[in-house]
Amino acid sequence: MGQIDKRSITLSSELATAVDEAVAAGEYASASEVVRDALRRWKERRDLFGYTVEELRALWDKGIASGEPKPGPPVMEKLLASMRRWRNFRKAKSDLLSAGLHGKRDLTAEHLED
Repeated sequence: MGQIDKRSITLSSELATAVDEAVAAGEYASASEVVRDALRRWKERRDLFGYTVEELRALWDKGIASGEPKPGPPVMEKLLASMRRWRNFRKAKSDLLSAGLHGKRDLTAEHLED
């Protein structure tokens, strides 16, 4: 583990209870272990996303500078309609296979409707 630096932290009663319960249940040997695990997971998540505060600010500024937003609902409606068609197609294909029908000729346009 290397050098250990001691810290004192303050937890809300809710978090303190959660830590105590995890130790009492045997999930961890000590409260320090719970906090170390939480911090390791926090660091992993932060490293996974990989953005520094400065990079996030730059991305925010770039988004603001890109101009007026494009309307989202028409794009989302097209995406949702496409997803519904795909879901219906997969369901129809599964139903046809269950019924013993095979091949594209057995799958009609009615199976693709919303």
